[in-house]
Amino acid sequence: MEDGVLKEGFLVKRGHIVPNWKARWFILRQNTLLYYKLEGGRRVTPPKGRILLDGCTITCPCLEYENRPLLIKLKTRTSTEYFLEACSREERDSWAFEITGAIHAGQPGKVQQLHIQKNSFKLPPHISLHRIVDKLHDSSSGIRPCPNMEQGSTYKKTFLGSSLVDWLISSNFAASRLEGVTLASMLMEENFLRPVGVRSMGAIRSGDLAEQFLDDSTALYTFAESYKKKVSSKEEISLSTMELSGIVVKQGYLSKQGHKRKNWKVRRFVLRKDPAFLHYYDPSKEENRPVGGFSLRGSLVSALEDNGVPTGVKGNVQGNLFKVITKDDTHYYIQASSKAERAEWIEAIKKLT
Repeated sequence: MEDGVLKEGFLVKRGHIVPNWKARWFILRQNTLLYYKLEGGRRVTPPKGRILLDGCTITCPCLEYENRPLLIKLKTRTSTEYFLEACSREERDSWAFEITGAIHAGQPGKVQQLHIQKNSFKLPPHISLHRIVDKLHDSSSGIRPCPNMEQGSTYKKTFLGSSLVDWLISSNFAASRLEGVTLASMLMEENFLRPVGVRSMGAIRSGDLAEQFLDDSTALYTFAESYKKKVSSKEEISLSTMELSGIVVKQGYLSKQGHKRKNWKVRRFVLRKDPAFLHYYDPSKEENRPVGGFSLRGSLVSALEDNGVPTGVKGNVQGNLFKVITKDDTHYYIQASSKAERAEWIEAIKKLT
């Protein structure tokens, strides 16, 4: 990492003039968050823009866009708002933590507070669980249950564990993820919520209240009074549904060379196992459907040399490249943001081939 760089990587940013979403390379420094356009796998200088962090306020989780649950909102001293989307809950929270630290860099006491997690949580006396449940059911500001898949089964009217924790924090019922998990566990203890599926049902066997509810994007929950489950028959499950039913092993933003135009674009890659598939999504689109993907069974994955442009790669693109060759001999050229990230992806993919 360059001197003075606190964090860098891809985030998807909402445009100011045209409200579209585009992947940008962000670099966080002590006072500034810079973002760059990428062409051919390289960042274009000078930066496309900069966000001055002095006097900024940060909102995370930000739930202003229903189809984009992994947002951070920054509001500058001049009231300009920036919406930034990460590729996973963990990555979003990592960015939010580092940005918050940069905002309060001149206040050592405030920075120290960021590193201290509360180990106990009691429900404030002015908040009742009934009030929280009423808010959860609110048609405009509540949480919206929808069909979700787990291991080939469809569960109606459910929501993700991580989404509920996000909602509790954004609605000011909890100040941290630990508080949100404990509060959600209380809602289960009082039979306002029910766990659904293998992941969340297994968690309730734990005796620790703070660990009963999973802050997880694969654990499902529902309102106790509207619990319904529909197990899809094998005939009803389409191939794409089966592809997407596997457990998420790894996800992140990577650059990929197109098959037809051979241009490079940032995609959100999701690696799943049981069954083993690698899918990629267009982060500029609202719908959460993959634009491509392939089975990893029988595939080969390897790093490409960093000195010069490898065979098969178009344009002046080099560095941190790797290639996946599928069983039907389709070649995918992918670029990570660092050698370490490339090594992590190759290792994760190899385990599933």
